[in-house]
Amino acid sequence: MSHLLTALQYGDSFFPSGAVSFSWGLETLVNTGRVTSVADLRGFLMGQIRGRWCNFDRAFIIAAHSHCRNLDKITTIDQTVELKTWASEMRSASRRTGEALLGVHKRLGTPSAEAYFSRVKSKKAHGHSVVMQGFLWANAGLDRDTAVALSAHTLCVGLIGAAVRLGIATHIEAQLLFGPAQNEIETVCATTAPDFRDAAAFTPQTEIAIMQHEFQETRLFAN
Repeated sequence: MSHLLTALQYGDSFFPSGAVSFSWGLETLVNTGRVTSVADLRGFLMGQIRGRWCNFDRAFIIAAHSHCRNLDKITTIDQTVELKTWASEMRSASRRTGEALLGVHKRLGTPSAEAYFSRVKSKKAHGHSVVMQGFLWANAGLDRDTAVALSAHTLCVGLIGAAVRLGIATHIEAQLLFGPAQNEIETVCATTAPDFRDAAAFTPQTEIAIMQHEFQETRLFAN
């Protein structure tokens, strides 16, 4: 029961992870007319689950969870995310959200959080968000499957929440998106995740949108 309650705490939008500041390209896609409806939003969400989370994020979460006691190994996994994330805007956002999550867990007293926070602050590590998820949640006592499910859930909460703030979906329409998203997550999780060294993402439209975000006249989100 305690692990379930911990997962609910970490998965709540009230948890100060810093993720609510980012739309991961959705704001640009809305502003440029490429996402204009709930149907478009559903396609975008499914694309993020299939094209990035399934074979990229999930691989790093599992690796970080498995090596949560070995800070040198976590640093290697962290560096691999840095090398495999080509868009500088995505690297920056991932580091910012990861460091925010790490900082919260340091203050909460999660084992090893303070030690790794020192590495990030001294520029010896990056603190990428997906690595920090697996690393911190493992050290907080969550099992691997719970950590993986929590990561997928927080991705959906972040993207769907951004859509509500952008006016693409009402709160009820947003809730209706969770069912199909959860079914998709279950489907992809039935497949074997790649080794983190073989992880790859393919979401070109999203990456281009993130790179174009700084040129938008009005911006609600950081990317």
